[in-house]
Amino acid sequence: MAKCNQESFVQSGSDGKCIEARELIIALPESFVHYDPEYLLKRFTDHFKQKYKVECISALHHNKRKTNYHIHLIFAERQLLDKPVEKIATRNMFYDEMGKHRRTKKEILDEAGNIRKRCRVVRKGEMYERKLFTKKNELFKADGYLDEVKRVYTDLINTFAIKEEDKLHVFEKNGMYLATKKVGKNNPKAAEIEADNKVRMQWNQTVDRALISGGAKKDILDVKREKISEEVKHSIEIYGNRPFFLADIIILAIKALELLISKVLLAAAKEVEKVVDVVHEKVVENDAPITEAEIKPELKVQESAQIQLPKKPEKPLLLSKYSAIMDLDAELKRRNDEIFRVERERSNLEIELSECSGVFKQKRRKELQEQISILDGKAEKMKAELSRMIQDAGYANASEFYTELFMVREEKRKYDEACKKWQQKCVEVKIEAQRNGTGKEQSRLSDIGRSI
Repeated sequence: MAKCNQESFVQSGSDGKCIEARELIIALPESFVHYDPEYLLKRFTDHFKQKYKVECISALHHNKRKTNYHIHLIFAERQLLDKPVEKIATRNMFYDEMGKHRRTKKEILDEAGNIRKRCRVVRKGEMYERKLFTKKNELFKADGYLDEVKRVYTDLINTFAIKEEDKLHVFEKNGMYLATKKVGKNNPKAAEIEADNKVRMQWNQTVDRALISGGAKKDILDVKREKISEEVKHSIEIYGNRPFFLADIIILAIKALELLISKVLLAAAKEVEKVVDVVHEKVVENDAPITEAEIKPELKVQESAQIQLPKKPEKPLLLSKYSAIMDLDAELKRRNDEIFRVERERSNLEIELSECSGVFKQKRRKELQEQISILDGKAEKMKAELSRMIQDAGYANASEFYTELFMVREEKRKYDEACKKWQQKCVEVKIEAQRNGTGKEQSRLSDIGRSI
């Protein structure tokens, strides 16, 4: 493999250093020390080999303080061919010191007419090239490769995770959320990074609120693209790379996203009012007493020893989460409505403050400013608690929670439909059995009548 890479590197005429293999360092949760090291290492190495069909070798490391459990995995970029490809010379072939093919023999001779050192001649009929490996797989150089392999190993680590807190999540660069930066030890820019992270977390909390409010993912991504991505690009074009401008851009984007949340919640409130009005009208129209003849009898399925009923559909395992996940959804919406009420109260106070002018209203202005400050702190605390509630339930964010909620709802819908079909079949089987039983009874009575 090394020889193949070196030969290919020389033939390409590239500068720099030949890359004979690539390396991944895979961080593992500390609880993985409870697994057999040989089994763990083999499982992670074989997983990569089966996925990408290349040869690889790995080592499992742990530092002295037992705080950094990880795997070094070195893999080839070429695949081993099932059968070597051999090329036979159809005429004499000449190669110079660098291994490059030359058309004539004169090109490799010295002044005395002798073949220069390290030059070689391949005679007609001899093998001049033997390939054991394919070309380098371009996948390993692609931009999306590292994101893909992160997801592959994140899923594998999560299957091995003993504790819920050991489970990992891959951050989506093009998603709705903003990534926070890690603050290392003795970092001179620690204060700046922490302030930047605080604003990013406020955006992420607002995204959670937007999803809980019923905002569409596309609308949230549009706000992020227009108010953050494009504004950052525009800022760089005008002022150059000024990272401290990012906080102001994100704060304005948060305001735009909060406006979207207000529109969604107000629209939802109007729809609820319409539904209530329609229901009220129907109740008034149908206020007359309902007779017993109008009540349709409810068919109930009862098992009988003589009747072979169809097998009831099995309840999906995912439905065990249905009650808990729906309760959490209701609680999130309730808390989100409370935040919205606080924000509306704050907006009303701001309007009053803007209209409160004059020398004799200084005391009232001060009171309004204090009330607005209190509501700001209250809303910020409630938003943080809302996102923390999602994380305490075992979800990275609201997007992950609602992804699972929609899956559970779909499973519930499919299961309910299957149960309805099963009930209908049971009713049909019972009716058919009753018909057969009535026919037999009538036949028996007619036989008795003839005998009499």
